[in-house]
Amino acid sequence: MSPDTSRTASAGQPPEAPRVFCTTRWSVVLSARGGAEGAGTGEALGELCRIYWYPLYGYARRCGRPPHDAEDLTQAFLAHLLRPGALDGVRREKGRFRSFLLASMRNFMADEHSRAAAQKRGGGRVVSFDAMSAESRFAAEPRDTRTPEREFDRQWALGLLDEVLRRLEAEYAAEGQGAQFDALRSALTGDASAAPYADLAATLGSTEGALRVAVHRMRRRYRRLLRDEVAGTLARPEDVDDELRCLLEALAS
Repeated sequence: MSPDTSRTASAGQPPEAPRVFCTTRWSVVLSARGGAEGAGTGEALGELCRIYWYPLYGYARRCGRPPHDAEDLTQAFLAHLLRPGALDGVRREKGRFRSFLLASMRNFMADEHSRAAAQKRGGGRVVSFDAMSAESRFAAEPRDTRTPEREFDRQWALGLLDEVLRRLEAEYAAEGQGAQFDALRSALTGDASAAPYADLAATLGSTEGALRVAVHRMRRRYRRLLRDEVAGTLARPEDVDDELRCLLEALAS
């Protein structure tokens, strides 16, 4: 998916559309410190693992780990992250969940004991993912000179955009506009093979002018959700624009 460079893709749905998540990513991490299990904290941390496991897997592979080891390391690291007390050192002023996660994974991989524990196959699985599918995805990536860190940032950005698109789709479905979302999805993804507006309007029983308004709203809502998702991974809301620039650079690398 290719975001538009004016601040990454755009979005629709009026501003008053409800948020899908009420808890930010960073507040989930903070609430889990010291093993504190607030309402839904464990589930929310599990959701974070579901969204961001692949950048960690890709990082391990770029570091030269074979597929089985990368899978085990990713699972073991996420299990470590969910253990009571694992997040005690996190401080709100430290900044970015993306940076925290990468630094934690790097330290975990450098620790001999953790690495040995990761190699005990078959236990401690935190997220369900198809290892063959993950490796196929990794193998499809360009064979270039990106560092493991830059690969992590790129996969993080791609995962974040996918999550925003998922949230937007859920909003449209909740409003009974799933067909419209499916028809206009290409306006966000930049699909060159997308049908012309006139053809889409005929399919949806609308006019070309009304369709252009709907696309504008979809893009505006996408931008709002993107900023919301990025802000949720930061300690300070004022860092959103800088983080968006970093993510765009990662996608362009």
